[in-house]
Amino acid sequence: MVDKIKSRQHEILTLLLENKAGLSIDEIATALDISRNAVQQHFATLQKNGYIQTGGFHKTSGRPVRSFILTEAGINSFPKQYAWFSELLLTNLKEEMGAEALQRYLHKLGANLSQSLLPQFVGKQADEKLDGLLKIMDQLGFQAKAIKDPDSNGQVIEACNCVYHDLAQKHEEVCEFDRTLISSLLESEIEHVECMAKGGAVCRFKIINRGEHHD
Repeated sequence: MVDKIKSRQHEILTLLLENKAGLSIDEIATALDISRNAVQQHFATLQKNGYIQTGGFHKTSGRPVRSFILTEAGINSFPKQYAWFSELLLTNLKEEMGAEALQRYLHKLGANLSQSLLPQFVGKQADEKLDGLLKIMDQLGFQAKAIKDPDSNGQVIEACNCVYHDLAQKHEEVCEFDRTLISSLLESEIEHVECMAKGGAVCRFKIINRGEHHD
């Protein structure tokens, strides 16, 4: 994200965003009025983080010089309005479908995603499935871990962030996607015992073992 990128490096990324064909080290040094060595140092960091890559050669009055271009990660480092657009979609879907139908739709989305991921879980033990689920949640942007439930001594998945927090506050049906994905991949019932969108400190999903009774 841009706020994690130093201001000078952000200026370099902006120049490359405005010049899709690429720019050379000298062109960027001139545009920003900094030394060639300084540009090279910033380039080293930006390349290491995957934001830029080498492009083609620029023809000049002298010998051709190497240009540098943005990668997809570099382009995506600039702010996007996904949350705004998602809220617009959900608001309109709820108006057209109703809250219950929207929740069923999100359940279907979670189920469809889980079906594409299930081959990774075939033949795995319960603990291995849980580890696999936590890795997937991490890839989706959650900061999740498994803890022991002090009451039942069973497993609880605890996430200290919610990737749809703003959306879920306005459209609680969004949580059905998470509940469906988790229960489908673990092949177990789960209980959403705490939710940040409803004022909780974290999101907790209690894994219900066979034979365990819950309200």
